[in-house]
Amino acid sequence: MQDRGTDTPAVQAHGFRSADPPHRPAYVSRLAALPDAPEVLVIGAGAAGIGAARTLLARGVRVAVLEARDRVGGRAHTVALRGHALDLGAHWLHAGPINPLVALGRARGERLRRAPQDSHVWVDRRPGGPDAVRANARAFERADRAMTRGAAQPGSDRPASSALPPGLGPWGRRVVQVHGLVSGRPLSEVSLQDFPSLEYSENFFLADGYGSYLARLADGLPVALSTPVTRIDWSGERVRVTAESGAEYRARAVIVTVPLMVLRDGPTFSPPLPNAVQAAISGFSTGIYEHAVLHWPSSPFRGRDRLAAIHGGRRAPAGLLTRIDGTPFHYYELDLHEAAAIDAAGSGPDGVRRHVRAVLGAFFGRARLRDLTIPAVSAWRHDRWSLGSWAVVPPGHAPARQFLREPLAGTVWFAGEALSREQWGTVGGAYEEGTRAAGSVAEAVAGTLPERARASTG
Repeated sequence: MQDRGTDTPAVQAHGFRSADPPHRPAYVSRLAALPDAPEVLVIGAGAAGIGAARTLLARGVRVAVLEARDRVGGRAHTVALRGHALDLGAHWLHAGPINPLVALGRARGERLRRAPQDSHVWVDRRPGGPDAVRANARAFERADRAMTRGAAQPGSDRPASSALPPGLGPWGRRVVQVHGLVSGRPLSEVSLQDFPSLEYSENFFLADGYGSYLARLADGLPVALSTPVTRIDWSGERVRVTAESGAEYRARAVIVTVPLMVLRDGPTFSPPLPNAVQAAISGFSTGIYEHAVLHWPSSPFRGRDRLAAIHGGRRAPAGLLTRIDGTPFHYYELDLHEAAAIDAAGSGPDGVRRHVRAVLGAFFGRARLRDLTIPAVSAWRHDRWSLGSWAVVPPGHAPARQFLREPLAGTVWFAGEALSREQWGTVGGAYEEGTRAAGSVAEAVAGTLPERARASTG
């Protein structure tokens, strides 16, 4: 997700085998047993599933969560490397004023720290002077203002790239590169309606990792791990869910928090999802955002937790977050283009490592890399329970989010980051959508919400 790992599946999508060992979570949740007669089933124990389960329990609703992985947290996964907590997926708590996990974290006493607004600026292998720093900032400010204005106008469900202003000069390439990275697709493939949600303010980091925070939120929740769901039967007044093991679970309703990229091909719904619902799910594109964890004591960066804006050269990193929590660890962020080139070569995680070394070596000099090691590489795009970093709304598809929020026959609800208008692609957005769906389900279970059924043919 945009707050952005891998469980290192044994066989990857392009036939190469991962060279990285599985990474165990730094914090293991203390989970409860499933109730004998749940009123609601939640499919998935990522941020949306955790938010849904916590909300239902708080409302006095018996809930059972079925999770395919052997851990909770989904695409938020913190591991311990050389004694430090590092995120292999989501890392940023975006949009502090509206992110529910920021307020909840403060209330729980989590160790939040504000992310700095300024960046390291490097130009042609040298630290940028004040003029370069100002020019970089002006280019982003101009582009962001223009896209924000465009998003507020009628007909804004068009390519975000169409609103970029002319005359950005040599910094325009960097603007396009960075916004393509954080969007998960090139701006020509992203709806302009989504741009305002990329203007995050008051971002935060967690001292011991985002994945560990989510894992602690799951403490006490009734979750069955390693329980992939293969079938959801919503043909009657009660839903029947079948797991890969053959076990069957029944409840009044189900909240499906499976990533939309996975949901395209499974689980099987009986009866099949309405045509319009299936079209809404299939119309999202796959966002790609990966990162390599670097241990680089002699890096040229000082301080802690700052992005590096690198200009010049044939290829510059799309994103580089330096000095994680003041340590020698850094995150090299790969965009769609870099990941696609590595996949085309079939080189796997070692190909990522070679790519990172080549890019950094070309800019900083190979001698500077003498102590660089890359202990972990993410691959959400190949992980069978993710198949991507987050879901992207392409131009013309923005209404799908609201459409998928509506329940099916008062029995099936969908939730997840893809359905969030203001926080799409983020853990906070997923959590908020889980709580929204759970509130609606709790009312339905209590018999206070009229059931609104869709036609089974779409």
